[in-house]
Amino acid sequence: MKTNALLDTLKVIKRDGKKVAFNEEKIAIAVKKGFDSALNDNYNPEDSNKVFNSVMETIKEKYKDLEIIKIEDIQDLIESKLNELGYDDVYKSFSSYRKRRNESRDVFQKRYHKLMKIVESLSLKTALEDDNKRENGNIDGNSAMGTMLQYGSNLSKEFAKSYMMDNKFAEAHDNGTIHIHDMDFLPMGTTTCCQIDLLDLFKDGFSTGHGFLRCPQDIMSYSALAAIAIQSNQNDQHGGQSIPAFDYFLAPGVLKTFKKQFKQTLYDYFDLLGFVNLIKWEHIVKDIDKLKTIEFNLEDFEDYYKDSREVERIFNVSYDKAIAKTNRMTYQAMEAFIHNLNTMHSRAGAQVPFSSINFGTDVSPEGRMVTKNYLLAANAGLGKGETPIFPISIFKVKEGLNYNPGEPNYDLFKLSCEVSAKRLFPNFSFIDSSFNKPYYKPGDYKTEIAYMGCRTRVMANPANPDNEIVTGRGNLSFTTINLPRLGIKHGILDGNKADMKGFYEELGSIMDLVRDQLLERFEIQCSKKVYNFPFLLGQGVWIDSKGLKPNSRLKPILKNGTLTIGFIGLAECLKALCGHHHGEDEKARKLGLDIIKFMREKCDEYVDEYKLNFSLIATPAEGLSGRFTRIDQSIYGIIPGVTDREYYTNSFHVPVYYDISIADKLKIEGKYHKYTNGGHISYIEIDGDTANNLEAFEAIVRLMHDNDIGYGAINHPVDRDPICGYTGVINDVCPGCGRHEGEGVTVERVKNASLSYYGN
Repeated sequence: MKTNALLDTLKVIKRDGKKVAFNEEKIAIAVKKGFDSALNDNYNPEDSNKVFNSVMETIKEKYKDLEIIKIEDIQDLIESKLNELGYDDVYKSFSSYRKRRNESRDVFQKRYHKLMKIVESLSLKTALEDDNKRENGNIDGNSAMGTMLQYGSNLSKEFAKSYMMDNKFAEAHDNGTIHIHDMDFLPMGTTTCCQIDLLDLFKDGFSTGHGFLRCPQDIMSYSALAAIAIQSNQNDQHGGQSIPAFDYFLAPGVLKTFKKQFKQTLYDYFDLLGFVNLIKWEHIVKDIDKLKTIEFNLEDFEDYYKDSREVERIFNVSYDKAIAKTNRMTYQAMEAFIHNLNTMHSRAGAQVPFSSINFGTDVSPEGRMVTKNYLLAANAGLGKGETPIFPISIFKVKEGLNYNPGEPNYDLFKLSCEVSAKRLFPNFSFIDSSFNKPYYKPGDYKTEIAYMGCRTRVMANPANPDNEIVTGRGNLSFTTINLPRLGIKHGILDGNKADMKGFYEELGSIMDLVRDQLLERFEIQCSKKVYNFPFLLGQGVWIDSKGLKPNSRLKPILKNGTLTIGFIGLAECLKALCGHHHGEDEKARKLGLDIIKFMREKCDEYVDEYKLNFSLIATPAEGLSGRFTRIDQSIYGIIPGVTDREYYTNSFHVPVYYDISIADKLKIEGKYHKYTNGGHISYIEIDGDTANNLEAFEAIVRLMHDNDIGYGAINHPVDRDPICGYTGVINDVCPGCGRHEGEGVTVERVKNASLSYYGN
């Protein structure tokens, strides 16, 4: 019911010219939002109601004989009453917000034509014809759901530029000075990625939002729920999901499975021979349930068989069979886990989760069984022998645990090399690297460095020094700087002398710009509520998020993540600055290190100033390198060694086209890892069948270890004959079936997915 019957006929003209019925409730809500935005705890509902009543009295008097009122007139009236009644701070806040919204509408209208062209292209072109459909390599841009996701993605980006960010950030992104990653998720306030602690998640069970899942009780359930956890968390974040200690986390499932199998096998034998009533079965069950490991001394059960050789034999046979069954079930569980992560969908079915697992350091019999069987299952491939892309597996190398002969998991390190030589994975991380080892505490998996498959790293935590761990943490967002452009602007092209002073001044200025953009985005993330992230926060996956109330402030927990500044094209930048890249020249090598060291020191300054985890990342974005190049080509033309290819070289890498030895490449790139605390990777490209030269493959891994690499991968040809299923290097003749290329052999080549970024 209206406050005044005369207002029943009053119509409001909206900004698009449409007329709608007058609704006083919307005025009340607008006034309340104005008071809320002022962040003044001294105000109460009576203040808001006072302004509302004053506005309504004026409308009833001024418009009693009129039929229409403009929406702008109503807002003008609210501002007038706030000012008139002395609510100065609310007036300024309301007026400022209104001004920003009007500016945003204007900007969005200007972007509308471009957006419609994108929608047209998405609708009518294939992924081969339209870059937008290929922007995220983990999404099938040709599928219905993939296209729908791209519709929303492009609309969301334009909305973010118009309404959610300072225009200077949008302009810097559009002109190719920087690249704001995953901008389409900016309005939603999602974070990038997380290292999921499965032990903590599984302890009391968890909910996916559609039902509660109990704590798993065998290895099959452990592996199934691990996949579900990855899938569920993927829906709350725009990046990838990682399990930092897969072997530690699934080891309890192996022990539970063994206990079940041991008890059941004993019971079956006793029942068959009629012994069950002759022994204290209840006590045997209790003693088995107390076991801490699958390896124990059967003499611990001597009281049950000391008077019977037959019962003793049953215990021994039952133990051996239980171990064999548990091992077989663990293999099946790992096989199912791999199949699940290569087939299960997330984000409305548009993509499989970008998943990673880290393992290799659990020396318990159960953990070793997990690692061994995972590697064997990965080696076997998918249903038709295909090389599985997910999860990206990462073997954690640690002296004293698995690196040298005689160490407890050395055999697993050897196996990991064998599998990687055939299947591209696992990649390798190095706990003993100078920047990883200081955090390591023996026996504490939370302090063992773990990487996202894409290379993201999180460990130090200046924002919260008591939580310098990997679990429950990840990247919040990151933005990349176009280094080659700075090299072109300040370098030796056209016979100029390099202006290094100007270079560093502009680089510092752009880093300050990115810092402010990351802080702006961080505030958007912190403004969200727990219900916006029902799994990540609602189920306590993110560190310290358990027990949060629906309206809890998120900044105290989100500050544990990283705000990351990235870079791309160091090689081309150096080429423009001094005529050589760091693979060619010692002077360029020194300059390259100086540039990245400068960037890291700036990040550290931001850490000290804001007490947040600013970090530097060697950007994981092959697709981005092409975007920057196309923009710079349109501005500067084709510059030999700089813009003359379709891409800029990834991060600090020596260009892949440059002929350099493996040892020299790792020696050069290894020096950059310590500066890029937000993440890094060095990979080696090899031609030929590495599966037939495992000694050479392992030697490369050891070179990575010796050159202070944090995370490394070996990329080599992995071909597959779709007819006979042979996996390896196929030239003119398939080694599996002997067919010649002219007889229909079609090579399917797989690429290491960790070398391509999962986002955009």
